[in-house]
Amino acid sequence: MADHGTPEYATATGNDYAAHQGTYKFFVKLTLVSTLALVGLMISLAIGGVNGHWGLSSLGVLALLVTTAIGFASDTGRPALVGGVLVVLLLLLVVTS
Repeated sequence: MADHGTPEYATATGNDYAAHQGTYKFFVKLTLVSTLALVGLMISLAIGGVNGHWGLSSLGVLALLVTTAIGFASDTGRPALVGGVLVVLLLLLVVTS
């Protein structure tokens, strides 16, 4: 059987809480921007596939690419919201026409 002596723990020097917070903020930003980009992409492809407005669909995809890149480059990822709003506005334009 195994010897059940006292465990030896490795000791870490310094406080790495800031690194944990940085990783968490990056994960939240990555999740936010990626989710908005994928939802916007699905809406843009639906505009092109269902209604045949491939020009508006292409415009939506290009707007999403730009705002997703800006969202990844920013600190908070909030500029990606602009791409989502643009695609929803494109969807409203197609639905009402």
